[in-house]
Amino acid sequence: MSRWKFVGRTDELNRLLSAVTGTEGRGLFFSGNAGIGKSRLLREGVSALPTDRYAIWSIAASATTAALPFGGLVQVLPAEQPQGLSPAGILRWALDVLQQQAVGRRIVLAIDDAHLLDPPSAALVHLVARADNATVIGTFRNGEQIPLPIRALWTDDLVDHAELSPMAPAETAGLLAAILDGPVDAGSADRLGRLSAGNPLLLRELVHAASGSEELTRRYGIWKWTGRLELAPNLTDLIDTRIGQLTPGVRSVVELVAFGEPLGLHLLNQAMDRADVETAEERGLISVIQHDRRTNVRLAHPLYGEVMRRRCPVSRTRRLQAQLAELLESVGKRRRDDLLRVAVWRLDSGTAQDAALLLDAAVQAFSRYDVPLATRLARAALDAGGGFDAAELLATILMFADRPEEAIEVLDAVSPGSGDGQRLSRWLTVRGMVTYWGLSQESTVEEIAARATDLTDSADQARVRAFEAIMRLHRLDTPTALRLSQGVLDRPAASIAARELARCTIAYLQAAQGQLRRSDTAIAQVHSEAARWRADMPYLQLALELARGTRLTLAGDLAGIDAIVADEFADLAGAGDFRLGTGYLAILQAYAARLRGQSDAALRTSLGACAVLATSRVYAGLAQAERAQAAALRGDAAQAAEAMAEADRTQAPGMAVLYPWLEQARGAVLAAAGDLPGAVKQLTELVDRLRADGFAGHEVHVLHDLVRLDQASAPVGPTCSDGSRRTVAQRLAELSERVDGDLPPLLARHARAAMAGTPADLLAVADDFSELELHVFAAEATATALHRLRRERPAAAAEARERLATLLARCDVIRTPALRAGAPVLTEREWQVARLAADGATSRAIAERLYLSARTVENHLQRIYAKLGVTNRADLGAALRAIPGHEGGDAG
Repeated sequence: MSRWKFVGRTDELNRLLSAVTGTEGRGLFFSGNAGIGKSRLLREGVSALPTDRYAIWSIAASATTAALPFGGLVQVLPAEQPQGLSPAGILRWALDVLQQQAVGRRIVLAIDDAHLLDPPSAALVHLVARADNATVIGTFRNGEQIPLPIRALWTDDLVDHAELSPMAPAETAGLLAAILDGPVDAGSADRLGRLSAGNPLLLRELVHAASGSEELTRRYGIWKWTGRLELAPNLTDLIDTRIGQLTPGVRSVVELVAFGEPLGLHLLNQAMDRADVETAEERGLISVIQHDRRTNVRLAHPLYGEVMRRRCPVSRTRRLQAQLAELLESVGKRRRDDLLRVAVWRLDSGTAQDAALLLDAAVQAFSRYDVPLATRLARAALDAGGGFDAAELLATILMFADRPEEAIEVLDAVSPGSGDGQRLSRWLTVRGMVTYWGLSQESTVEEIAARATDLTDSADQARVRAFEAIMRLHRLDTPTALRLSQGVLDRPAASIAARELARCTIAYLQAAQGQLRRSDTAIAQVHSEAARWRADMPYLQLALELARGTRLTLAGDLAGIDAIVADEFADLAGAGDFRLGTGYLAILQAYAARLRGQSDAALRTSLGACAVLATSRVYAGLAQAERAQAAALRGDAAQAAEAMAEADRTQAPGMAVLYPWLEQARGAVLAAAGDLPGAVKQLTELVDRLRADGFAGHEVHVLHDLVRLDQASAPVGPTCSDGSRRTVAQRLAELSERVDGDLPPLLARHARAAMAGTPADLLAVADDFSELELHVFAAEATATALHRLRRERPAAAAEARERLATLLARCDVIRTPALRAGAPVLTEREWQVARLAADGATSRAIAERLYLSARTVENHLQRIYAKLGVTNRADLGAALRAIPGHEGGDAG
């Protein structure tokens, strides 16, 4: 594990530095809880100040020095104090000492833990703050007694005071990555952030504790935490210090809240002595929070609950859980969550005997995509005599927990006879789902179709046919999938869940075929009925997300992708370990980042998707294909090839409908390796296949990939009646009139401009790509325009060069064939000379720096100017920034 790096807190650090370096130099004190990062922030601020302008003294007050006069400033003042001076005289003497040592520089006094300063030191700090050439900055801990001279600093308006809040989720994720020397998957980062409540010290201790066990693992470079917590001695000591000694009554209050939070205040007062409840709140152990119309009680810190629950004896734990269930049952389960909470308390206390209660709770947990909890409750319901309904639910949940073999065992134990049509239809669909997607048995489709003939009820048949349809879609039997889905929608007796599952199949096909508006209408219909199908078929959400994600990606709607990855389902799936949901949404997020040119985020997020989906083959191949695309965008041919091989290995045969994404990624991987003829051949063959399958929505994107490889005039498709073949540009123009949305016409314009257009046409296309945040495409179109301008009208290239530099500045490292094709190639020495000259160094200075003669430097500059198409040093900066890889080294 690496040394603790300083991460985040950018705004706070800038505010601290401004408090010192600003025109007023007012100073600033940060307050906050222990471990929140006050001391580290202060040290970082102090270290960033130039010592030639500021005389800086850093003081760390402590309980040891608090009893000594001027003990807090022992690091600053001389050991010998003048004799015979009054207290006021000693303060003036101390200030004079600091002024003399500053030697004309501005004094900066940085005091950490100012609440521990002794009275004379606190008085001197106040006196320094009043001096014209001094600034005081510092920290103090919340809840401590602050010396009056220190408190007067902000009450007298000598300094500013700010509360240091817990770290934001993004900063927590950054700190975790710094501690572990690698990114952490989003779900783990979120759970660790919530458990530490954004406190950096507690976060580090949590990671240290997890690192000493097998609970923190790394896969595809991404760290993942299981969620099981190891309480190391350091962590326990920290929490013990905060909790302190408790009376039996207060301990009972904290324990009950630990097992029941959030707990209604009226229930807590009903179960406990009100005086003990008030004491627990006064001591900062519990917090009373108003939520809607309820007044709830929570522990003041999540880790308090971990410690209290671990230390509570088993017998008392079970008694408290049973007591909580009885309390809530006594007032009635008024909210939907109350049923789930009572069921969990009954289960944990060993008093769960009502199979119906457990089954209803399991349904509720699964409808919230909490897979681990739903598994526990469904199994308990089955053990309590829940019968077929419990077995069906448990098997379904086990499928999504990546345990298909166990799911089959549960199902086969409750196989219904042909006389019970409703149960048979449900059993067939769940077993079909498990065997097809969980066990990759393609024969499932024919088996489920044959068994469906045993059903006589129209609603039962519709449920089975809806499942058969989506299976046939996934194995590319699209005509049958469409026919079956339409048949389900035409049956008035079909259930809401069956109808909307069939509609998802149709919506996906419409998107792939380029009927994006009709697909959007169907998706909106499914979404509007969610409240009616979620309890019956919560996993239908996956079919909805696949249809919606496919439509958004083919439409180039990056804002729409942002919206669904930030939607409620994403939060629920992440919190509930619903890996197929979180994995697919991560793939979409990586796709959007890639098209924006955010190659770092694209690679990191796609790696996270690979790690999440490693135990399930449903979307594993798609995740690896997106990883291959991200690596290819960065020019990392080795990782791109490795990811493509993993995509081929993990792609499930029953997910054949995803082939456009994998084969398109294969083209990008070949291009990244420098095999442009191989890439063109691969994409051309893919175009033919997509055309044969009627997937025009995908075809426009693959044709555009050919445009990006300078193949706009290449022939594609079948031979026409006159013996000719359409060009890529012509086919794109044809499809732009058939495929919905603003993107296809823009792709067709790019093809025309690339084939026969002017640089102005290419720059206009680039502007429109930028409007859609498609920065990679915009940069490539601009690079092509710049290349033509360099060749045709060098004097007119400056504006295009500036525009390309601006676009590349919005991106991370991107190295595509289109960007490399027209980019000037500089030698390593030319890069060195060019960067120094662009920074304003003279030829003589460059010569001395590189141990060259001034004439050699000038010769290098002339060659550089010729390659870049510039005439002087003033244009060098933009010209270098307009070269992909302008950081040097692998620039060409």
